[in-house]
Amino acid sequence: MNPVPLSRRDWLKSSACGFGHIALLGMAASVSRAANEQAVSPLAPKPPHFPSRAKRVVFLFMHGGVSHVDSFDPKPKLAEMNGQPLPIAKPKFEFAPTGNLLASPWKFQKYGQSGIPVSDLFPKIAGCIDDICVIRSMNGGDQVSHGPALLNVNTGSGVFARPSLGAWTLYGLGTENQSMPGFLSLSPSLYHGGAQNYGSAFLPATFQGTRIGDGSTNVKDAMLSDLIPGESAGMQRLQLDLLARRNRQHMQRVGSDPSLEARIASFELAYRMQSEAHGVMDLERESAATQALYGVGTDPTDEYARQCLLARRCLEAGVRFVQVNFSYPRNYWDAHGDLRNNHTTNARRVDQPIAALLTDLKSRGLLEDTLVVFATEFGRTPAAQGNDGRDHHPHAFSIWMAGGGIRGGMTYGQTDEFGYYVVENKVTMPDFHATILHLLGLDHEHLTFRHAGRDHRLTDVHGSVVRDIIA
Repeated sequence: MNPVPLSRRDWLKSSACGFGHIALLGMAASVSRAANEQAVSPLAPKPPHFPSRAKRVVFLFMHGGVSHVDSFDPKPKLAEMNGQPLPIAKPKFEFAPTGNLLASPWKFQKYGQSGIPVSDLFPKIAGCIDDICVIRSMNGGDQVSHGPALLNVNTGSGVFARPSLGAWTLYGLGTENQSMPGFLSLSPSLYHGGAQNYGSAFLPATFQGTRIGDGSTNVKDAMLSDLIPGESAGMQRLQLDLLARRNRQHMQRVGSDPSLEARIASFELAYRMQSEAHGVMDLERESAATQALYGVGTDPTDEYARQCLLARRCLEAGVRFVQVNFSYPRNYWDAHGDLRNNHTTNARRVDQPIAALLTDLKSRGLLEDTLVVFATEFGRTPAAQGNDGRDHHPHAFSIWMAGGGIRGGMTYGQTDEFGYYVVENKVTMPDFHATILHLLGLDHEHLTFRHAGRDHRLTDVHGSVVRDIIA
């Protein structure tokens, strides 16, 4: 069952099942206290398959396709042959026709002790490069349009309805704080797969992500000061217990319903959240120096800065998986034209907040066991679309990881001299997912769920852990 966006007023009533902004009363009912005490929560912490390097994940998702040849994969040959035809064959399938080669408008400089080149788009992230592993050899298969490509990076399949990476993580490990959702998705897009990108598909609905805001609104607007309902805690408890009894009677008549059971659990979570979520969400509790570090209250960084700072506070409070989205329609890297303006504008919004997150996590001793992932659904073509754009390019692109057992200050994999194809150490989407699960202490081949007559897993029947990037 997919999450359903509700009204702004309903945020604190949001559920761990991911029904957007929680509805405390009315959608379903509450579990009685006695039943709760006897039952083991599906979100209770679970031991990993083997000792983990990372305990939690923050997934920085850049919607629209960040150009690899303009960010983390320098190609001097593009500058040398700017405006000339590509001397090798183009991919058999493209999203739109492209013309001659297009040089990057940005210069690359070497940073850190590792000397890894990063473009002028990301000078602050570049300052953290010794903690980062840049994977230059990502391959998204044949998912050349946004919808399937987003689903592929988030769920492992661009075709079938599958549980998201965050949902699999919760299913495998549970979460540390039973008074907060274990999986949060901040400002996800309602387009290009929408709620499926943080849903649980055939996994129990309890493992879905909880949405805060969406791509059309600033996450600040979802973080209200009047989150606590007017009823007293005692009155709410009586209401929840009454509804719990009625729901249990209903399930005795009709049998078990996983979706209803997940909703029942969500109301108990919402009740508990009233004592904790408000404090976690209150960014004003951070010092002026920390807010300034992230860029809170300053244009153009304020929006993404709030998301990154909120992510750190949630991780610190025991949330297992936080996805921080830079997403359509407000924010979009899809530079079919006007490449310079598109990427410059977007990079200015995210560069400082992301660098601040890395710096802040490291200063608090959290980066060591927090996996930070910077990803996008595909790259952009080295050849031009029109005069100043780049088309979708799933055949080769870059992502990076930091913390959580990752070897910093290195690059992995290589593309050809134009950035069109992977020529060394290809990393497929199943490899990418298998590696994330491995760092969390989960064996991707054994993290399975029985559905429709067979055992399913995030990586399907593919995937190998990229061990060379692990410290």
